[in-house]
Amino acid sequence: MNCIFCKIAKGEIPSKKVYEDEDLFVFHDISPKAPLHLLVIPKEHIESMAQLEPQHQAVMGRMMLLARQLAADHGSPEGFRTVVNTGKVGRQEVYHLHMHLLGGPAPLGASASF
Repeated sequence: MNCIFCKIAKGEIPSKKVYEDEDLFVFHDISPKAPLHLLVIPKEHIESMAQLEPQHQAVMGRMMLLARQLAADHGSPEGFRTVVNTGKVGRQEVYHLHMHLLGGPAPLGASASF
């Protein structure tokens, strides 16, 4: 498999890692759209939300719960935005499910939109 996010999660490609456990990997986006811009990915290769199955329910729930904690820990306790682009129409660029976590000390502007 030639998936860049799989390689990042395995440590084969360097990243600015923020969090890791047995199922999830979180790192800073290389082209941030906000003061806080993290990518939350499952370690299991799932192409997009369109390929989710019932067995992925727990990991997706953990991604959503982790977002709140990551935002608070990284300077955005008052709120944040999550974005999951899905498929070509949804402007997904890397075909490994990932959630963008955006935030910062001030309200997000138009530059943080996708």
